[in-house]
Amino acid sequence: MAKTRIRAEIDLRRMDEQLQRHLDRAFINPKCCESEEPKVQEIKKEEWELNCQNIKVKNLIGQGAYGSVYKGIYNGKEVAVKLLDLRDEDRKAIVTKAFTQEVSIWYKLNHPNIAKLIGASKNNVPDIKRRRPTKDDHGYCIVVEFVPKGTLKSYLIKNQVKKLPLRCVIQLGLDIAKGLSYLHSKKIVHRDVKTENLLLDKEGRVKIIDFGVSRVEATCPIDMTGQNGTMGYMAPEVLACLPYDHKCDVYSFGICLWEIYSCSMPYPEQIPISKTSPDVYKGRRPEIPKSCPSALADIMKKCWDVNPKKRPEMHEVVLMLEAIDTSELVAQNEFKGCFCLMRGKGL
Repeated sequence: MAKTRIRAEIDLRRMDEQLQRHLDRAFINPKCCESEEPKVQEIKKEEWELNCQNIKVKNLIGQGAYGSVYKGIYNGKEVAVKLLDLRDEDRKAIVTKAFTQEVSIWYKLNHPNIAKLIGASKNNVPDIKRRRPTKDDHGYCIVVEFVPKGTLKSYLIKNQVKKLPLRCVIQLGLDIAKGLSYLHSKKIVHRDVKTENLLLDKEGRVKIIDFGVSRVEATCPIDMTGQNGTMGYMAPEVLACLPYDHKCDVYSFGICLWEIYSCSMPYPEQIPISKTSPDVYKGRRPEIPKSCPSALADIMKKCWDVNPKKRPEMHEVVLMLEAIDTSELVAQNEFKGCFCLMRGKGL
């Protein structure tokens, strides 16, 4: 019993000595006793983070499923401010994932045919002055360069009757193809290529936007499945939830090229995705007008081939479009009024 008491006293004395030594080191060098946990929890400011309170928000220019887009001023320049709503708890996880995915991919991109992401914030949103508050008052903020001429879709609708000159069709197609070729060279799949996600700047140049469902291409196609995109533009393999790769963007491009030439909706009688089986669109394609030049029609058909392996790469599409000679197909005076031809003599 005495031995046990002596051993306990020795152990306690040893613990006291160890504690004292630890405290002495802490006073001499406080950092030595820091645990690793605070370092893990440190919040590192991302290179894309900005203070959205410095943005002057103007008018509402668009609305989507998860938020709204406003025109604003940041550092003296016009910008588009996308606010993602976080108030709905059921969708918060989805919105958060979309924000993280979109910003991390978009910020690193730098190409004339891709709208530039200026920055974003996950901690603050700009003040929006309006008569009554809405759900957009709290959420994530994404700031993008302002592209003034609106969506390509709205531009095509305006030209539904008179159509676009062939040279304009080629140039618009080239802009999209070059932008997608750049994305694919960076191993990025957009997954929602459609005329609503293509904007026109003041010179008529196309700029790709909306990377909410984009992702870095998986090494193994089986890791990429699911119906991502918009009905009518989705490739058959995406609709069927089969493994796919960047060639799904090539399919979507083919539909967009048809839409640019025709200035019409590819499928006016859109069927809700809940009522659509993959087989409905698998063998269905827009009807190519008889007036469409064979070279252009051939590109459309190759891009929307049911077999992804038979579809061309986007850099090959660029070469095919550049090879089309429009000089003998239409007269020079037909190009007047098409603002996408105002960029230089090479058009």
